[in-house]
Amino acid sequence: MKVAVIGAGTMGQDVALIFAAVGIHVILKDTHISILDVALSKIKSNLRFYRMAIPEYQSLDKTFIEKYIHPTTTYDGFNEVDWIIENIPEEWELKRNLYSDLAANCDAKARYAVNTSCISITKIAALMPSPENVIGLHFMNPVPMKPTVEAIQGFHTSTETIEAAKSLLKLVNKKMILVNDSPGFVANRLSHLFMNEAAFLVQDKVAEPAAIDAIFKEGYGHAMGPLETADLIGLDTVANSLKILYDSFQDPKFRCCPLLQKMVDAGLLGRKSGRGFYSY
Repeated sequence: MKVAVIGAGTMGQDVALIFAAVGIHVILKDTHISILDVALSKIKSNLRFYRMAIPEYQSLDKTFIEKYIHPTTTYDGFNEVDWIIENIPEEWELKRNLYSDLAANCDAKARYAVNTSCISITKIAALMPSPENVIGLHFMNPVPMKPTVEAIQGFHTSTETIEAAKSLLKLVNKKMILVNDSPGFVANRLSHLFMNEAAFLVQDKVAEPAAIDAIFKEGYGHAMGPLETADLIGLDTVANSLKILYDSFQDPKFRCCPLLQKMVDAGLLGRKSGRGFYSY
């Protein structure tokens, strides 16, 4: 088994880690070596936390990262991978160009897991010569600590690909919940409404971010509040996903909160910039 993970951002780092942790060789691809250097540094840093939180990770040390995660800016070795897991930004032109490259560089039998937030799996699969080999696998953040993955069946996704995805996730101790294809699927059609409305509550001065998140955590029993979650995901990613949902459904309930967009324009992107609804 060999896996390629494309996109070395927050999600890509964690996805690469969970497969390397069970002894699967991972090609981690991004556009620049500097991005990959930062990614590997963050994977090693995150491992310290995961070792305390996840019993199965306690025996791991940094050497396994160098042994099983292979950074690259090229497609060398992609003809040998069984699965490609894609985590690039939610921009259609970027995805269209990427899947054109993948079709030219990967084996015809390779399967594709699209770790997208909102873009239709059917639309992405239509770019490929074997659309039946494409499935959505929406990993939850932080990936190593979330036991469930939302799997999205596109129009052409085959039963064989669904079963192969289930087997792939079993290797990393993840349970798969299968849903049908629709922009945002289940998780993000719900979660982005929560995050967006929480931003409106801040904008309208109904409550401070900490109070809003406390109500979710203490009142509803959620592990994280919607604004903490938005900061973790990245406010730019949340805003982009809301735009995709709005464009897809033409429903005003997905209109991005002006405060949220203003924060993105100001570079307040959450954890990755050091400041969002909270300071880090």
